[in-house]
Amino acid sequence: MTNRLAQTKSLYLRKHAENPIDWWPWCDEALATAKTQDKPIFLSIGYSSCHWCTVMEGEAFSDQAIAEYMNANFLPIKVDREERPDIDSIYMQALQMMSGQGGWPLNVFLSPEDLVPFYAGTYFPLEPKYNRPGFLQVLEALRRYYDTEKEDLRQRKALIVESLLTSAVLKGEATQEAEESELFRRGWETNTGVITRNEYGNSFPMIPYAELALRGTRFNFASRYEGEQISTQRGLDLALGGIYDHVAGGFHRYTVDPSWTVPHFEKMLYDNGQIVEYLANLWSAGVQEPAFARAVTGTVAWLQREMTAPAGYFYAAQDADSFTTPTDTEPEEGAFYVWSYAELEQLLTPTELTELQQQFTVSPQGNFEGKNVLQRRHQGELSATIETALGKLFAARYGRAANTLETFPPAQDNQEAKTTHWPGRIPSVTDTKMIVAWNSLMISGLARVAAVFQQPVAGELAAKAANFILENQFVDGRFYRLNYRGEAAVLAQSEDYALFIKALLDLHAATPENRFWLEKAIALQHQFDEFLWSVELGGYFNTASDASQDLIIRERSYIDNATPSANGVAIANLVRLSLLADDLHYLDLAEAGLKAFKAVMSSAPQACPSLFTALDWYRNSTLIRSTTEQIHTLIPSYLPTVAFAVVSNLPDNSVGLVCQGLKCLPSAASVEMLLQQVQQSQNRG
Repeated sequence: MTNRLAQTKSLYLRKHAENPIDWWPWCDEALATAKTQDKPIFLSIGYSSCHWCTVMEGEAFSDQAIAEYMNANFLPIKVDREERPDIDSIYMQALQMMSGQGGWPLNVFLSPEDLVPFYAGTYFPLEPKYNRPGFLQVLEALRRYYDTEKEDLRQRKALIVESLLTSAVLKGEATQEAEESELFRRGWETNTGVITRNEYGNSFPMIPYAELALRGTRFNFASRYEGEQISTQRGLDLALGGIYDHVAGGFHRYTVDPSWTVPHFEKMLYDNGQIVEYLANLWSAGVQEPAFARAVTGTVAWLQREMTAPAGYFYAAQDADSFTTPTDTEPEEGAFYVWSYAELEQLLTPTELTELQQQFTVSPQGNFEGKNVLQRRHQGELSATIETALGKLFAARYGRAANTLETFPPAQDNQEAKTTHWPGRIPSVTDTKMIVAWNSLMISGLARVAAVFQQPVAGELAAKAANFILENQFVDGRFYRLNYRGEAAVLAQSEDYALFIKALLDLHAATPENRFWLEKAIALQHQFDEFLWSVELGGYFNTASDASQDLIIRERSYIDNATPSANGVAIANLVRLSLLADDLHYLDLAEAGLKAFKAVMSSAPQACPSLFTALDWYRNSTLIRSTTEQIHTLIPSYLPTVAFAVVSNLPDNSVGLVCQGLKCLPSAASVEMLLQQVQQSQNRG
């Protein structure tokens, strides 16, 4: 027998549809029922490719005794954080305030009358272990607390609300009024330090940090960090490491070690979009490492083969776990991707295996639970022998050679994965929903790849996905965040607006002679400003003014996580729009946005690299006016604060005009003079 979640569209929510817990989705009826029945709300937030979310679903959430107690004493609500990042952000912040750490699954207990949290945690085991109490013990203790400690509960909630409101308002000025140039220098240095190689812990892509590190190299700051070397090393770690799928393309979420060897095997669209854009920028900046080009080409091929819907949009994610046989009850992490030494001996010739061992981390002992994750040992081109060997591994995994496999259909749930007759291995489940923000990151990446590597297919994929969003994500004039099989759902949030406007501007930057993308960006920016701009505080709220009634606070995203912050991207967009639309109103908004976040940029620069990228745009924005032909020779170059405008009425004997901020320089009589002006303009801050 299924619960209410069986009727939802979210893959993550439907995974809990057969739990004995009487789950509700987040909705007005659920909130009202909890209030009427005076039941504390148990709010559980996760996402479909979250490993520990899956573990808890199979343990505590499937246990009959826990379900009986939960159903009698709490109102249980399930939320997909990919559907509602605004809800997730608020309660994740509450967890971090209570415990000093965060993560998913995010399990929070709320008072029904005001939705204020009074306790929160992540994974709760079924029985006491890992130094954690059993979940039933937690439930019993919290229900007892809710019933008997009303005054303590009131005081506890008051402190939490005060902390959340203070954080949301961002009161206070920087302790010292720093000059913008020094503020940027310190922000660049701090964030470059964040991505220096560590000797312990997990390794994440952290592309907003890497992008800032790279763009700051043009200033030649005196620093304890060598920005060029650190930026390049981040690219090498990604393109050579086990985080990249060397057999079939695409990047995994992160590695569980500091050596970039063994990944957590899920593949997220948002990582892949950011990484290909970063590698393309590294290449255009002069770091033309062959491994970068191979990783970009392989990722575009993976995207086209496995992550692109027939309608043109991109799927959200592929799980880390997969089944090895149809009779398995539980999937295994990494099973689709790793290789036993015996398999390699069977599939490859002795010569191929020997060379594979020389070039990759391959051994009889393996590097992941007795099996091998492929990690490259050296830079440079791979030999024909290695490419042949990797092609054989591709055919073993997928059941067909890469050049004959145009599309590989997704397994949309565990049942489909186990019952479909796959010619190779059983693949991981793919979450096929369309998320505007994540699609936008991939569109931006593909637009840059198309320009830098001259890959028309990347540009075509980007344009098709952008057109899908333009044609399907507006309902009664309003912009929507998600699409489930042709149906738009959930009003767009700040990251959807900011990242899609950036994607449209990036498409325009790749083809500036076509004003279509720019006009669409301007129109969407108008709606963004109308519904999400904070007139009192500056910056953009996470949710629209008419979609925030069920939230205890309205936040403004400025912290970079796995994806760049909405306000960092939005402020940079405003500067670009001021150049391209010749409208200083956008520059006024950008200035107000930077002012709103200046205190946090000064006090916690490591939290907000995207705001420093926006500051770079604000201080060094440059517009090149020239002919289509001339501009297309410049587009592949690394010009991080440049926008292009096609004009036909240049002064006589001129190749172009360079405008910096509110003034234009003398017309350039030669390409050399134009480039000299551009470099000076980009470094004036």
